[in-house]
Amino acid sequence: MRHSSGRHHSSVDSKTPGRGDWRVIRDLLPYLLEYRFRVIIALTCLIAAKVANLGIPIVMKELIDSLDIKANSPQALLVVPLGIILAYGLLRISASLFTELREALFAKVTQNAVRKVALQVFEHLHSLALSFHLARQTGGVSRDIERGTRGIQSLISYSLYSILPTLIEFCLVLGYFAYSYDIWFASITLVALVLYIVFTIVVTEWRTHYRRTMNDMDSKANQKAIDSLLNFETVKYFGNEAFEATRYDENLLRYQAAAVKSQKTLAFLNLGQQIIIAIGLMLILWRATVGVVNGTMTLGDLVLVNTLMIQLYIPL
Repeated sequence: MRHSSGRHHSSVDSKTPGRGDWRVIRDLLPYLLEYRFRVIIALTCLIAAKVANLGIPIVMKELIDSLDIKANSPQALLVVPLGIILAYGLLRISASLFTELREALFAKVTQNAVRKVALQVFEHLHSLALSFHLARQTGGVSRDIERGTRGIQSLISYSLYSILPTLIEFCLVLGYFAYSYDIWFASITLVALVLYIVFTIVVTEWRTHYRRTMNDMDSKANQKAIDSLLNFETVKYFGNEAFEATRYDENLLRYQAAAVKSQKTLAFLNLGQQIIIAIGLMLILWRATVGVVNGTMTLGDLVLVNTLMIQLYIPL
């Protein structure tokens, strides 16, 4: 972490092609594995929450089918399937309980990683040569540190709270479709998810340039503002307030242009993702409707398939 020169090596290294998200996650693993037992329990709670989440629509299907069977007998409607209703409530409570336990257990792991990385960066800054500190980059560096610590939390959150749970739920749903229904349900779900992932990766790689430019302009604008305020006496003495304001505004304009482009590309990404999800849902519902008409599926199966697909796509 220590360098004798005054260059800010971390900002250069972060833009090299080999340092991607997976490389960052790998670098964070030693900090996360300091609490191995806590991580194992948290991952166990994650799997338990997803299993309970899968069981909720299945129990609802059983409830609908039981009421549909009894619909022909008015006296039978008086008998409420209390066991199924109780199981439904317990599964919902279990899903929420395991999810909250996972987040509570992993909070200490995440905050420990953030603290240690921030401390290493702070120590690294103090080890840099005097020329770096005389260049007055306080504003840009402070913004980079703030963004970096938030980025660690976001990366861990997306990886362990979104990506991994979604993959586990996807495998569970795919296995249930393949076991309980014909191969079309599993095939449509698999193809839709693969298209979703490929589209997301391609578009995200394309729009990363705009996001990085926006971050750079944000750091430069903050650097100009902080450095100008730190040298308030000099600026005031030479009457350079207008010059400093103009220079600050130029960086804000560049940031604004980059932010607009980033938002437009994000809108394109979201729209494409929603189109893929909508097509997958329509095809799944079409197959389920055909099954109900043919008598190979019940109304409960139709509700189950629709609920599972929506439940699977919400995290995406």
